[in-house]
Amino acid sequence: MTDSNKPEGERIAKLLARAGVASRREVERMIADGRIALNGEKLTTPATILQHLRGVTVDGKPVGKADRTRLYRFHKPSGLLTAERDPKGRPTIYTALRNALPQDAPRLMPVGRLDLNTEGLLLLTNDGELKRAMELPSSGVPRTYRARTFGDITQGQLESLIEGVTVDGVNYGRIDANLERRTGRNQWIELTLTEGKNREVRRVLEHLGLKVSRLLRTAYGPFVLGDLPRGAADELKKHEVERFISELKKGSR
Repeated sequence: MTDSNKPEGERIAKLLARAGVASRREVERMIADGRIALNGEKLTTPATILQHLRGVTVDGKPVGKADRTRLYRFHKPSGLLTAERDPKGRPTIYTALRNALPQDAPRLMPVGRLDLNTEGLLLLTNDGELKRAMELPSSGVPRTYRARTFGDITQGQLESLIEGVTVDGVNYGRIDANLERRTGRNQWIELTLTEGKNREVRRVLEHLGLKVSRLLRTAYGPFVLGDLPRGAADELKKHEVERFISELKKGSR
């Protein structure tokens, strides 16, 4: 396609993701559910090309101007769902975030998920494009966990995970795992991976014959949990976020 034939503007899903409405995939679902309209007319396809978001509404509310990309840390406690709402009425991360974030915080989306009983670092952003880029395995963003386990394991067995492993027909990629300390048959294990498949750490460790009693994410990319108190949240500095986005873009070339 020549430059003269290229459509002017971008797909609405990409624009809305950049504006912090939702990820592109979620925007596509919202369009299918009839929640997004342009000048009062419900949109039927995410392939709609626009130059701007004027006239676009979500659930009847106008879409505001896109804020700069912002990234927050949240120390997720165990027992919270990484979801906006739960049909069973269980508490979600947003229940805790209402008290942890300032009143003027933007609408935030979690970068990846943590299971109900997994705690630790959960990053949140207002930028759907950044969310998607950080979650893609092809981006190679490392996530580090510490797991308290019970059972017999050797460092040699853990090192075999560097080649990847298949559990119940699911292939898991490279995992860098190290035995931290042991007391009897209880031990802490640190694991770093880049895929982040559903319940990956628990399933891999259970495959090795271990019982996981506690799982904590300590880092996501260059961002670490550090001494952030449980249930607390804070915003990462603008220059840290911009530097990370720059490195992420370099890696995707």
